[in-house]
Amino acid sequence: MNIEPGLSTSNRKIDPARRRATHLFRPDGSPIDPDRIEIGPTDTAFAEWAALGLDIPNLDRMRRFRLDRTVAEINRRGYGGVLLFDPLNIRYASDSSNMHVWIAHNPARAVFVGADGHMVLWDYKRCEHLSAHLPLIGDIRSGAGLFYFVAGDRADDLAAGFAAEVADLMDAHGNGSRRIAVDKMELHGAAALAARGLQIGSGQEVMEHARLIKGDDEIAAMRCAIATCEIAMAAMEKACTPGIAETELWAILHAENIARGGEWIETRILSSGPRTNPWFQEAGPRRLQAGDLLAFDTDLIGPYGMCCDMSRTWFVGDGEPTAEQREAYAIAHDHVMTNMDLLRPGVTFSELSHLAQPLPEAYRAQRYGVVMHGVGLCDEFPSIYYREDFIEGAFDYPLEPGMVLCVECYAGKVGGRDGVKLEDQVLITETGFENLSSYPFDARLLG
Repeated sequence: MNIEPGLSTSNRKIDPARRRATHLFRPDGSPIDPDRIEIGPTDTAFAEWAALGLDIPNLDRMRRFRLDRTVAEINRRGYGGVLLFDPLNIRYASDSSNMHVWIAHNPARAVFVGADGHMVLWDYKRCEHLSAHLPLIGDIRSGAGLFYFVAGDRADDLAAGFAAEVADLMDAHGNGSRRIAVDKMELHGAAALAARGLQIGSGQEVMEHARLIKGDDEIAAMRCAIATCEIAMAAMEKACTPGIAETELWAILHAENIARGGEWIETRILSSGPRTNPWFQEAGPRRLQAGDLLAFDTDLIGPYGMCCDMSRTWFVGDGEPTAEQREAYAIAHDHVMTNMDLLRPGVTFSELSHLAQPLPEAYRAQRYGVVMHGVGLCDEFPSIYYREDFIEGAFDYPLEPGMVLCVECYAGKVGGRDGVKLEDQVLITETGFENLSSYPFDARLLG
């Protein structure tokens, strides 16, 4: 990869014809053009979604909804703008995508959104063409890479130049405010902003609250992504037989997701047999044996960048589960279903922690980190902790229609051989909730 540090340039020399190379469009509004620059779902995905009768999101409308929510949260907190380096926040505000996983640890991209809605993207050098189809981005530049790999011993100089640009944008688009929200940034970059007289606040707070409520098109995109994830899960389950390696099984989920225009998988949490207890072991070379449990957490970023965070546990082979395996499965299933029934508008995050069903004592020590959590482009705010782990005053917000939560449970005894992981993805509606997950539970384990 050719790394070229340099100061920003405000230059968007892109052929306007490249924005829309055809007058024929897919259901989501993207052009039917195999040479298009923008990423998106494949023909296979669109055909499967049509067969399932799913609504397709309108991308232009979804982008406007997200920008409007971002601007509303900026103004609600009295900021003049928000500066974003987290690739998921960049994706939310702009729908711009470029090497997300690499950028997550090499922050060479940034987005500024002003209180008036003006948006500027700093992309990796000579990548302006990647966002040419996104009209909500007012300007594309480069020069936000302030980390040592690209800046070397000139990091302070580059940070000063970048901060000068941000300060000018705040003057022009910040409605007179000198308060700027920043989600994450190199320390010398933050110091350079402060030297310009800007007061830095939490961009993570701004963006987590912006992302909290999903619009109709986001829900449609999530339904499509979940359908793709469940199709991939079915391919996994078909191959889940004695002799296959954990890594081989995990590769199926990834391959089926990518083949349909999905994007990546955040973790690789899949384990079998004695590796299911304790939890969080990632896929390794172990080969499945008859009588094992196979448990996994998808953590999948599917088409449209939407997260599908679901867990299932399957019995391997043709035999019958043990009493211990069935007990753990029954506890996990009951835990998820009972806690899901608590979901309705108006219940606060804090109340959910105290109302949630506790695990039996024998399973409590190895409880999962949360009872449920938000989800959108990835795992998102809030975290609903068990009452034992509750943080007073951290989550005093109510459930609202349009929020999406993943309700989950891990059930495994300390020192036990087997553990069970289950998780469903749930939409809060005007009257209660809708379970967006439809993948069946293992009938032999549910018994």
